[in-house]
Amino acid sequence: MIPPEIFNQIHDKCTEGLALASASADDGAVMELRWCNKAFSRITGYDAAEALGQRGTILIGADLEQGVHLYIIEKLMKWENFSTEATNNRKNGETYWQRMSWTHLSDPATGDHWWLCSIIDLGNRGSGRAKESRPLVDPVDIDSYAKTLDKVQRLEKENARLHDLAKSVAKDANEDALTGLSNRRHFEVEVKTWIQGLKQHQKEFAVLYIDLDRFKFVNDTLGHDVGDRLLVSVAHMLRELTDEGDLVARLGGDEFAILRPLGNSALEISSLADEIVSRMQAPFMCEGKSTGCGTSIGVAIAKSNMQDPERVVADADEALYHAKEHGKGRWSFFTEEMHAKSIATKQLASDLLLACERQEFIPYFQPLVDARTGKIASAETLVRWAHPTRGILAPGAFLDTAQNMGILKRVDEIMFACLKDALSCFDKAGVDLPRLAVNVSAARLADPTFVHDIRSSGIAPERLTIEILESVYLDRIGEVVRWTIDELDELGVTIALDDFGTGHASVRGLLEIRPSILKIDRQFIQPVVEDASTRPLVASIIGIGKSLGMHIVAEGVETKEHARIVSEMGCDYLQGFHFGKPMSLEDLCSRLFDNGGVFWPEAVSVDPDRLLYVTG
Repeated sequence: MIPPEIFNQIHDKCTEGLALASASADDGAVMELRWCNKAFSRITGYDAAEALGQRGTILIGADLEQGVHLYIIEKLMKWENFSTEATNNRKNGETYWQRMSWTHLSDPATGDHWWLCSIIDLGNRGSGRAKESRPLVDPVDIDSYAKTLDKVQRLEKENARLHDLAKSVAKDANEDALTGLSNRRHFEVEVKTWIQGLKQHQKEFAVLYIDLDRFKFVNDTLGHDVGDRLLVSVAHMLRELTDEGDLVARLGGDEFAILRPLGNSALEISSLADEIVSRMQAPFMCEGKSTGCGTSIGVAIAKSNMQDPERVVADADEALYHAKEHGKGRWSFFTEEMHAKSIATKQLASDLLLACERQEFIPYFQPLVDARTGKIASAETLVRWAHPTRGILAPGAFLDTAQNMGILKRVDEIMFACLKDALSCFDKAGVDLPRLAVNVSAARLADPTFVHDIRSSGIAPERLTIEILESVYLDRIGEVVRWTIDELDELGVTIALDDFGTGHASVRGLLEIRPSILKIDRQFIQPVVEDASTRPLVASIIGIGKSLGMHIVAEGVETKEHARIVSEMGCDYLQGFHFGKPMSLEDLCSRLFDNGGVFWPEAVSVDPDRLLYVTG
């Protein structure tokens, strides 16, 4: 056996740059550097404090050929051992020729995956200058014993190197590189140990799941260095507030967790949560600048009478979600109601995936009436879910969950396919429906593929209106949203701004988007019958829209009097329950047949000369 004293010299004396990274089980290209030797720091320019905790991408310099970079990613993703020789950069940007080798390692006990990276500095080869010459070796008859000895020595050196790496990683494997707290892996191992103690010795304990509320804002505005300092400060604070018998861990990002024995009362647990929330409300100072962060905490208790104590961490996570959902900057104890809600949400998510496969989403239509003629001018399309057991569900029952799951695009695709069929159905039936309108969320409007989806839907652009919710925040639209709106306009699609007046848009935002149609939110329209003092505000909104050349839609028209008043005020189109609630394709077709497309016969009695809004 090689003496440990020999192993311990590898870190300092090995001339080959060595680094060890823990890898994601799902993707070999996703890794975190956990150990490196001195030669690694000398060759790359990154000392251990800078490298550890970083992604393996810090080893990819600006001058590394793109083809080599892609080759490295491909091999890592496939868990293949490989080597490359190419020009790369040190930390300071200096280029050099290197040989980089990657070896896949795995822990048979835990199943964890690791990468061993070897870097050799080959000097200035490949930089355009002549390669360095090497002295020739005269051919000699090498003794077979010497060959064997050399091979044995090389194998021993390799074994020693791997053994040294394993020893060096043993401590780091349980420790978060940035804060020095336990890492997620160690936390999960300890949770299992504490649960065993609960089952065998009734040692009850609490889990506090901690998440910083505004950490992304700190990172985005003050930089990642300040964000790292904040995380270190939080770790220091948690150490101060906890006891020696507690386990404090950083689970990753801005998430922390505490395991604490329950003792005689849960009062100590709530007091700890109170203190953490209170401390985090104080401003964080860095280089003379002050910023706030705040925290939310979920607390769950692992009790001896629990049927499933293994779910205690998940329970704490549910309580954390509840705390964030109810305002952040607070903490919540887990309750069984939270668990029931979580189960219902998971079931809903599962049903939504099946609904996408079975294309269970269908369109409902609400008429939009021309204020001068009383005839239908368009119909707003509203998604409904034809649930196999719960019947027809409105968007409020599932749309938020669908957005959180990232499947809104799929729902939109199903709806657009339905719209094409709906327009064909109306046309074949001989009923006149000039166009359809579709609501678009901020997320879909920022999706670069949205315009392509409309192009490929087969719907004639001149028969389509895209309604943009005012909550898209018109004053802060990005380049992708701006491009999408321009493309839609070029296609010939009509742009409408929905729910105007709810607080997000300004006149400057209107000038930026310049929609063809402005829809006044129902909360402004509904009071105009009973409260005449609300009419000047509506008239002002109509005036703004008209001055910008827009057509005005009044939403929330529920009575004949509503229709008469807003028409006289200058609204071009009317929408509301007075003309019909959202209805199925068959019901709308039937209504159009019955009334010949006229939803407001009284429109002809509205005298245009009585309009309260006067242009120019």
